[in-house]
Amino acid sequence: MKSRIAFLCVAWLLVCQSWADGYRINWGNAPDNFPLVVVSGTPREMGLALGKLMRPEIQTFVPRFLEMAQKEEGEKLSSQNLDQAWKTMEPFMGSQFTEEMAGLAEGAGLPVELLRRAHMIPAISEYACSGVAIWGKATQSGHLYQIRNLDYTTSAHLQDFRCVVVYIPKDGIPHLNPSFAGSIGCHTGLNMEGIALTEIGDSPERDAPYDMKGIHFMIMFRQILYSAKSLDEAQQAIQNAKRIKKYHFVVGDGKIPAAVKMKAWAPDLTIWKDNDATDEEAPNVFPNIVYHAESRTPTARGHLTQYGHGAYNADAVIQLSKAIGSLGGNLMNVVYDATDREAWISYALGEECAYRRPYTRVKLRDFVPYSPADAPGKIAQQYP
Repeated sequence: MKSRIAFLCVAWLLVCQSWADGYRINWGNAPDNFPLVVVSGTPREMGLALGKLMRPEIQTFVPRFLEMAQKEEGEKLSSQNLDQAWKTMEPFMGSQFTEEMAGLAEGAGLPVELLRRAHMIPAISEYACSGVAIWGKATQSGHLYQIRNLDYTTSAHLQDFRCVVVYIPKDGIPHLNPSFAGSIGCHTGLNMEGIALTEIGDSPERDAPYDMKGIHFMIMFRQILYSAKSLDEAQQAIQNAKRIKKYHFVVGDGKIPAAVKMKAWAPDLTIWKDNDATDEEAPNVFPNIVYHAESRTPTARGHLTQYGHGAYNADAVIQLSKAIGSLGGNLMNVVYDATDREAWISYALGEECAYRRPYTRVKLRDFVPYSPADAPGKIAQQYP
């Protein structure tokens, strides 16, 4: 008991000393736990805090990831091509992202060029994923549940550098970004207004080289999480953006609740609501459900046919996420309850895909708003 009290006292002192930098805690049960980092302030301040708090992992992971990707893809991901992609895309990024990137580099103690190159790899590379949104009468509670499965190789070992970030901007909406060390782009996320974002990559390698004169979705998603208070605002942001490549997006609003599916094959954009006879999945469409799971679509359809009549709760949606996990590589999965502002997150472990691992619950409201007095309680939760 004395040792536990002593630990909490030390933790409290550490939190107080570095409060301007936010704080980092160990969240979940080993071996599926992950660093959860809470940062606040201006974009630069949040990037600086994230860089400092995740410095050991960022310094190891980012150079390794870049080296591995360049070795695998050769000239396609050369430093010259990645630098050119950043230069071409930068006018569309906005100051929030570029300022946070500068702060991240300073905090992590790495050249900003190195971090920029790592962030351009997803813009040039290809990958596949799955997304589903279920709400209203299709669920037991009426809440909006949303799935994002990131189907990407586990051989790169991004899962060894997991990191979930809660951003509390000085000007903007607090939001959750389940990610990896050193990445400030967003492949999926949830904000305190109940906006949930899911992406499915559609661009085949034969489409390369891609036109980089626009904004990559991972930067666009951060902008949306910062600012969108409604489904209409999130949709409008995507419609107005100068988008690149081919994607499907699922965008949900837990307040309504409702969601839409978008086929965003730049520059074209098609939007489907639930039970839409024009949906690409028609006639296999359902009330209060939109979905796109690529090769796993038949599995998703079967599950939705069985459960999509008011039977879905968080556990059933997690089971659906597991059912549509890709055998070829499933790096990370997230299930949101956008109405209650919470998420269940799983990462791959070693070579074992994320859909085979436990899903760890994160309640965004537990961290927003935060104060120094909250932090020891959060840390103490890890040492009952």
